[in-house]
Amino acid sequence: MASKIFVFGSINGQLQSAFSKLSTLHAKNVFSFAIVTGNLFGEGQDDDQLTALLAGEIQIPCPTYFTVGTVPLPAQVIERIEKDEEIAPNLHYLGKRSVTKTSEGVRIVTLGGLLDPAIVAGQSKEQYLPFHTEGDIKSLRGANNGDILLTTVWPSNVWKNSAKAREQNLITDAIPSSQAIADLCAHLKPRYHFTMSPDNFAFEREPFFPESRGEEDKDKGLDVTRFISLAPWANTAKAKSMYAFTLNRETVVSPPVGSTLTPFYKPAAAAQKRTADDAGFSRFANGNHEGDRRRRKHQRRERSPPPGPERCFFCLSNPNLPTHMICSIGEEAYLATAKGPLPSAETFKSQGLDFPGHLIITPTPHIPSLNVAALADSGEDVKKTFKEMTRFRESLQGMVSKQSKGKLGAVTWEINRARNIHVHWQFMPVPVEMVRKGLVEAGFQILAKDTNIGKFISKEFETADEVPGDYLRVWVWAEEEDDAEKGGAEGGQIISKTLLLQIDENVRFDLQFPRKVMAKLLGEEGRVIWQDVGQSVEEESKDVAAFRAAFKEWDFTL
Repeated sequence: MASKIFVFGSINGQLQSAFSKLSTLHAKNVFSFAIVTGNLFGEGQDDDQLTALLAGEIQIPCPTYFTVGTVPLPAQVIERIEKDEEIAPNLHYLGKRSVTKTSEGVRIVTLGGLLDPAIVAGQSKEQYLPFHTEGDIKSLRGANNGDILLTTVWPSNVWKNSAKAREQNLITDAIPSSQAIADLCAHLKPRYHFTMSPDNFAFEREPFFPESRGEEDKDKGLDVTRFISLAPWANTAKAKSMYAFTLNRETVVSPPVGSTLTPFYKPAAAAQKRTADDAGFSRFANGNHEGDRRRRKHQRRERSPPPGPERCFFCLSNPNLPTHMICSIGEEAYLATAKGPLPSAETFKSQGLDFPGHLIITPTPHIPSLNVAALADSGEDVKKTFKEMTRFRESLQGMVSKQSKGKLGAVTWEINRARNIHVHWQFMPVPVEMVRKGLVEAGFQILAKDTNIGKFISKEFETADEVPGDYLRVWVWAEEEDDAEKGGAEGGQIISKTLLLQIDENVRFDLQFPRKVMAKLLGEEGRVIWQDVGQSVEEESKDVAAFRAAFKEWDFTL
């Protein structure tokens, strides 16, 4: 279903009148959500209106997203964001630099603030000041695509080849613009690019499309972008400060009437291969950090170095870390919910779980493997790290068994490879009956046989130092249902087995292999590809809250 979206220019603190107008329009149009470009709050913010907003006295009729513009956010707003509290009903902060997928599946790439020339490298360490860095812009290239690009600054040369810009006589020297943002827009090819206007004018450019594609891409249609900059709300020039549209995701096969070639076209620029800087490394992406790299014969290019901790989306030091998904942090490891979980909140509801239960256990050091050599530089003890990760796994097993009254067991897996970016374990509930009947083990064995990658053996071990080469390890666990339901002090009989598949380096190993097995067992084949499992931040946060409540008794970090 197409999403109907409403967009404001800078509101500049005129909260009551702006949201009153939105309420009137929403009653007639029923918008999926609204976006505020530029400044929601003003430099001379009316304290009474801010107080009314924070108290929930100003009605916001639909989910409304905003970022930071050219003025800092009010201290009271920052305080609520830092405490992970609701700012106001239906009001959501996108962050200064973020990629957000709404509940309707709309992908919004956000970059707030002006370029800070004082920072020559790296990314912003905070999310509230009205400045960004070149590093912030480059990091967003990893989003690869977006339905909507939201920036404070215009992309350089967006007025190029535009008859509308000539007719409007835009004074381009007075408009804050950025070549790096132009490059970002050209890379992402969003359907819409919204910015704030620096003065009392609005500008809607003709739609534009990129240079011609190769023959192999003709069937994919055209990537058409519409650039729109809105004037401030209630401006004295009465320039356009509101925009409503329906987001159409249908393939565009021919250029719209009046459209132009992209203003960012560089005919002399050689096509460049994406590097690890552009690849972005999706948070909790079920181990698949390699994307779609295919081995090509007769090519001998050096691999780009893997990302360091500041760009690894499993590292707590990464400023892009979606902290709302973190559930528990220990001394050596931490626990978080999985992005695009295989089970849904409904999968295990009849067994007593009201959340997906797909968790990631990650060591805090930035290491590709749990072995002595990997931790040598950090001075950490691999045995100690393994012990705490195991403690998290066993706590999860206990929680799942108790919450389900013995109806659920668990499967945990680890893919150990020398080329990993950041090793981690994935945990998932599974019906006890499947464990008891050997269906879980059979599922892994059968798919391994069907894909000719080898055979699992039963082997108990701790760290990667005990097994040569790359491997897939699977822990299968359950507590017998009948005994567990009795609530005896001793609990039920434990079924526990560790499976090991050593990975031949000459055989292509599908990093989604364990997820495919579990999808088949749980009847969730439609959720195999984690990127297709759309969850909004609100939905993810709801799952985290439900999990934390269930896990509180078992959380040894509290």
